[in-house]
Amino acid sequence: MRKRYWNIDLEEMMEARVHLGHKTRKWNPKMAPYIFTERRDTHIINLAKTARSLSEACDLAFDIAGRGKQFLIIGTKYQAADLVASAATEARCHYVNRKWLGGMLTNWSTTETRPQKFKDLKKEQDTGRLNQLPKKEAAMLKRQLDQLQKYLGGIRYMTSLPDIAIITNQQEESIALGECRTLGIPTICLVDTDCDPDLVDIPIPANDDGIASIQLILNRSTSAICEGRSLRSL
Repeated sequence: MRKRYWNIDLEEMMEARVHLGHKTRKWNPKMAPYIFTERRDTHIINLAKTARSLSEACDLAFDIAGRGKQFLIIGTKYQAADLVASAATEARCHYVNRKWLGGMLTNWSTTETRPQKFKDLKKEQDTGRLNQLPKKEAAMLKRQLDQLQKYLGGIRYMTSLPDIAIITNQQEESIALGECRTLGIPTICLVDTDCDPDLVDIPIPANDDGIASIQLILNRSTSAICEGRSLRSL
């Protein structure tokens, strides 16, 4: 995998507060190599190591995108939900930004039938056929469509298990991460100072609560995906 230049700026990361970790009493000792110092009982992340990890993640994303592989971006915490949907849509990735439904990946044979149900109901709605049904039945199907849109709308075009997952919060997405590990799906994951970097393939030490921090990491990652795909189409 060839290394590329991704214009990762330390000052920009400072402004996005990527360096701010959790309180010192709430930390995982395995994150010690990624911690620069502590200030006012808060751990400060070493941004030089963040930049190296993010560059490695971008190299991998670029390489995998260039081979036409499928990405799944996962972030259900409220700070990340809208950012995940926007970044994934722009980079033509699948995403989950609401509640993670247990077994979504490990029970894929069941999960893959639900997006088809969503597309069928959406077609019924778009063609006006739902409105031709009895009111009670139409209301029930519309509620079902809303639920499918909320939880599965981001994977409605995912026809097989993803080749790689990008996760915005290790603690919040522990079930999703566990399913990826069980299935051998490589993971790129933001790891704050309370996380275990050994659980992911490429840990990116960063503030996983701040909107600006999450957005910066996602934007760099999805830019690499877009660049990889654009070169593949040449």
